[in-house]
Amino acid sequence: MMRKIFFNLWYYREPPWDTGISPPELIQFIQSHPPGFALDLGCGTGTNVITLAQHGWQTTGVDFAWKAVRTAHLKAQRADLRVDLRVDDVTRLRNLTGPFDLILDIGCFHSLNQEGRKRYTQNIDRLLASSGTYLLYVFFKDDPAKKGPGVLEADLQPLFKMMKLVQRSDGTERGRRPSSWLTLSKG
Repeated sequence: MMRKIFFNLWYYREPPWDTGISPPELIQFIQSHPPGFALDLGCGTGTNVITLAQHGWQTTGVDFAWKAVRTAHLKAQRADLRVDLRVDDVTRLRNLTGPFDLILDIGCFHSLNQEGRKRYTQNIDRLLASSGTYLLYVFFKDDPAKKGPGVLEADLQPLFKMMKLVQRSDGTERGRRPSSWLTLSKG
C-alpha cells in the first residue's frame, strides 16, 4: 500500500524514471518486427505505449499508479491514439487474456519483492504468445540484504528457465549502478 502511495505522489511531480522518451532498445525492436499486440508492464505516463501505437501496434499499458495512467490517457487522447490503459497490479493481471507478441518492462520487475516476482513471472508465461518477445530492463543490487529496488543475477534465473535469452546488453543506469537490457523469447 505504501508503494502505491509513494508512486502516485511521484507522478504529481516529474519522477526521475519518466523521461518521456522511448529507449533505443524499444525503437530497434519496433523497426525490426512487424506490429502486433503489445503489453507494457509498469507503463507510467504511457510514453512507450504511445510509441508502439504510433508504429501500428495494438497496445495495452498497465500501471498501479492511477495518476500515471490518467496522464497516459490524456497523452494518448492528445495524440489521437486508441490504446488500452489500465490501473492494475502486475502481479495479478486477472483481466488480461493475451496473447501478446511483445511484453515490455522497463523498471517494473526489479521493483517487486520475491513473491511478487514469482506471480509476475507466471503472468508473463500466461500472457506472452508462443513466438512472443519479452523485452526487459533491470538494474542490479550490489548487496542482497539492501532494501529497495534492484535484482540479483539469481532473480533472473526463473525467466531464463521459462524463455530463451536472445540478447543481453549490460551497462549502467545513469552511470551509477549496473543494469541490463534483456531480450527473451518463448519461440
